[in-house]
Amino acid sequence: MFQNLTEKIADAFKAFRSKGKLTEADLKAGMRQIKLALLEADVNFKVVKAFIDEVSARALGEQVLESLLPAQQIVKIVNEELTRIMGSENAKLIIASKPPTKVLMCGLQGS
Repeated sequence: MFQNLTEKIADAFKAFRSKGKLTEADLKAGMRQIKLALLEADVNFKVVKAFIDEVSARALGEQVLESLLPAQQIVKIVNEELTRIMGSENAKLIIASKPPTKVLMCGLQGS
């Protein structure tokens, strides 16, 4: 699942890298690819919508479309937003005093 998500997001970034300057339409198309990749990876629709809205607003607000290296700016914004959503602070894992320690990790559909 993670490899598939990584490949699809990388493909979206490749589209950004092939442009010298981005238009708003280019940004929307790239954000759509990222949105589809996240939805296919079982990320909650509300989380995806909030993420895409925030990245798009920041990308337009920071004049990424006019910058010399717009692809790098968008990668930076996406990275910062993913870090913010996933949690920017480290949380300590509580290890059971008597093994084994049980950890449950699942997506919306168990993946």
